[in-house]
Amino acid sequence: QSRLVESGGGLVQPGGSLRLSCAASGFTLDYYKIGWFRQAPGKEREGVSCISSSGGSAYYADSVKGRFTISRDNAKNTVYLQMNSLKPEDTALYYCAGDTAISSVEAMCAHAAPYDYWGQGTQVTVSS
Repeated sequence: QSRLVESGGGLVQPGGSLRLSCAASGFTLDYYKIGWFRQAPGKEREGVSCISSSGGSAYYADSVKGRFTISRDNAKNTVYLQMNSLKPEDTALYYCAGDTAISSVEAMCAHAAPYDYWGQGTQVTVSS
């Protein structure tokens, strides 16, 4: 069964760090743009960061720019989201998505559309 699986979430204090992983199972990520999205209770799902298939371009939402870094290791079939200087407002369920047809990383992060693949999510809670 082809799917994306997120991991790495947890409870962290403000100012702390977490690294999320998005691993592909049953298919190769080589040709997919990958995006990280998050959804807090009562809010819409929003794009956090998206990366091109080669890793050569990336997009970050203004709210995470300078704090989060997206990267990919196609040999490991995995995309990462390094999250530093975490804030309580970063608390959300984090999802990764993959798509081959979307035109750009900016377009992918702009909408939580029905992309080719969505993971089940990993919870990130930032609290003291």
